[in-house]
Amino acid sequence: MARNEEKAQSMLNRYIALQAEEKKKPKERRPYLASECRDLSEADKWRQQIMREIGRKVAEIQNEGLGEHRLRDLNDEINKLIREKGHWERRIFELGGPNYTKHFAKMTDLEGNIVDVPNPSGRGPGYRYFGAAKKLPGVRELFEKPPELRKRRTRYDIYKRIDASYYGYRDDEDGVLERVEGPAEREMRAKAVQEWRRLDEIKKESMKTVKSGEEASVMGQVKEILKEGEEDVVLEERMREMEIERKEKEREFVVHVPLPDDKEIEKMVIERKKMELLKKYATEEFVEEQNEAKAMLNIQR
Repeated sequence: MARNEEKAQSMLNRYIALQAEEKKKPKERRPYLASECRDLSEADKWRQQIMREIGRKVAEIQNEGLGEHRLRDLNDEINKLIREKGHWERRIFELGGPNYTKHFAKMTDLEGNIVDVPNPSGRGPGYRYFGAAKKLPGVRELFEKPPELRKRRTRYDIYKRIDASYYGYRDDEDGVLERVEGPAEREMRAKAVQEWRRLDEIKKESMKTVKSGEEASVMGQVKEILKEGEEDVVLEERMREMEIERKEKEREFVVHVPLPDDKEIEKMVIERKKMELLKKYATEEFVEEQNEAKAMLNIQR
C-alpha cells in the first residue's frame, strides 16, 4: 500500500508541475539589437538583467584558483556584457529615459587607484580587467606606474639660481659676519702688534750693546725669530731653483746617436721580411746565383 501511495503522489506531483509550466508565459529572450526595442520599460528591464549577469560574473572572477584560461574567458564575457549594457543605455536615452552614461564607473588598479585605459576606437571605455584577472601575467605590468625619471638639470637651470649672494657680495648686509669676525680680527691684530714690539725691542737692545759677546747672542736671538717666519719663503725659493735647474738639464740634453726616421725604419722592416721569405722558400743554389748576379751588376742591396 505504501508503494502505491508513493507512486500516486509522484504522479500527482508531476502533473501539478506540468500544469504550472503550462500556465507560465514563454520565457522572453533579450533582443540581439538594442535598436529593435521600442518600449522604455522593456529596455530598462533588459539593462537590469545585464547588470545582474555582470554582477554574478564579477563575483566569480574574484576566485584566483579558477586558472588563467577561465579567468581570461570570464573577463572577456564581462567586457562583452559591459559593451552590450552601453548599447541599451544609449537606447534608453534615445527613448527619453535617464542618461546612465554620465555616471560610468572607473577602473582601478590593485591598490584602488583610478586607472584610465583609453579605447583605440575612441568610443566609450577601453578593455577593462576585474578581480583576479588584474594579477595575470602581462596584465600586472599595465597597472604598474613607470619609475619617475629624475630630470637632469641643464646649465641654464644651474646658472639661473646664481646671483650676487652666491659670490659673497651680500655677506656684510645682515651684519652677522661683522659680529663673528670682529673679536677674531682684534685678537689677531693684538698678537701682531705684540710680536712687532718684541722684535723692535730686540733690535734696539742689539744696537745699544757694545760688547761683541752680548751682541752676538742678541743677533742669534734675532736670527732665530726671523728664521721662523722665513722658513716657508726659503723653501719656496729652493723648490723654484730646483725646478729651473731641471728644466735647463732637459733643455741641454743632446742625442749623440743618430736615430732613424720613419722611412728608414719601414725600409729596414721590409728588407728583414724579404730575407726571412728567401730563407724559408729559396734554395741555397738560387741564393748563390742571385748573389753572383748582384755582384756582376754591382747592386749594393
